[in-house]
Amino acid sequence: MSLIRKLKARAQNGQPVRVAVIGAGKFGSMYLSQAPRTPGIHLTAVVDLSPDRARASLARVGWDTPRFSATSLAQARKDGSTFITDDARAVIASDAVDIVIDATGSPAAGIAHALMCCEHRKHIIMVNVEADVLAGPYLARKAAEAGILYSMASGDQPALIAELVDWARTIGMEVVCAGKGTKYLPIYHASTPETVWGHYGFSRDQVAGGDFNAQMFNSFLDGTKSALEMAAVANGCELSPPEDGLVFPPVGVDDLPHILRPADEGGILPRKGMVEVVSSLERDGRPVFRDLRWGVYAVFEAPSPYVKDCFQQYGLKTDASGRYAAMYKPYHLIGLELGISVASIAVRQEATGATGEWRGDVGATAKRALKAGEKLDGEGGFTVYGKLMPTATSLRRRALPIGLAHNMVLKRDIAAGEIVSWDDVEYDGSKQAVQVRRAQEALFRQELNL
Repeated sequence: MSLIRKLKARAQNGQPVRVAVIGAGKFGSMYLSQAPRTPGIHLTAVVDLSPDRARASLARVGWDTPRFSATSLAQARKDGSTFITDDARAVIASDAVDIVIDATGSPAAGIAHALMCCEHRKHIIMVNVEADVLAGPYLARKAAEAGILYSMASGDQPALIAELVDWARTIGMEVVCAGKGTKYLPIYHASTPETVWGHYGFSRDQVAGGDFNAQMFNSFLDGTKSALEMAAVANGCELSPPEDGLVFPPVGVDDLPHILRPADEGGILPRKGMVEVVSSLERDGRPVFRDLRWGVYAVFEAPSPYVKDCFQQYGLKTDASGRYAAMYKPYHLIGLELGISVASIAVRQEATGATGEWRGDVGATAKRALKAGEKLDGEGGFTVYGKLMPTATSLRRRALPIGLAHNMVLKRDIAAGEIVSWDDVEYDGSKQAVQVRRAQEALFRQELNL
């Protein structure tokens, strides 16, 4: 039975899926715009550090005020309305919630909310890729021990890539490479919140007239978001990250199977089973023909001459050998698609992509020469960007994860392009996020014999 039919059945039986959203920013708001239109869904709570901001978000996406006028979770559960609050712990602990969506974007908050969900046995959809890459393998194990699902968020690119990978493997194909598209030039790694709008081509009037967060947008541009998302894909799909960061080759959809094949067969990959991000710009700034800037892809190999012939017979674009082909999705709708994850967990008891092995990590890397005494400012800031690397490399180098590179003070000078290590910063070991991350590192050092 389809998801929507199962949701309709729950609505008819008076047993809607009870959902709480934490974080009423862009991603959360996009889901909030759709939730009332989906049968069998009751959004019992919206949690935000600023309840007034949450109310403004609900009004902006078209909710009528009476719908979010509940004064308590008990009232929301009784009359089908939505309670607005800043108390995440109370919401997660409530029996009025089945599934929690973390859309905060804060690594520390995401870790805290995931552990609360384990404690109170609530399924969690981790929109927060920053938290997932920082400590996802540890959190996924805790969730499994608690008997709950820890899921990627449908609509976000990692979950959509995981879907393509799962499709290919389920029909007997070997996945050679998987990833997404983005706008990239090498100079973007040094981009700051002061230069970001010029790189995007936004005018001052455009920025002034919209809801633009310069540091967040810069994390998309400087390579950090791409690194985080590819680490999540590596960890969720048993794929390998490049040894020295993403290459961002300029590739259009027709050339995916030609470029993203092993180097010894004419491509650029050191081996099969990799993640990579393709750029929508040639290195001289010209647009790539039929680019995949907003989409996702998977390159796979024909396992036999018969399947190779099928590729040709059914019009797949392949490399010159005819063995390598690609499937892609040209767009993603982020929070508008999140209802797929909610429905899949509620009626199929299946995550839409799930973190497993710890294969990829993202280390904080200096954007410029940094001086001792400077304070790091995290994803999309002025000081560091995130670089993808294999977990074993990260652990050997004691790389400081980008998700914790906030407000830490440097103890020594760092050269431009150098990875910052734990030994290079002053940090507070009593913070929960630090403790969880260090516990994950200790666990996997032992398992990897490092």
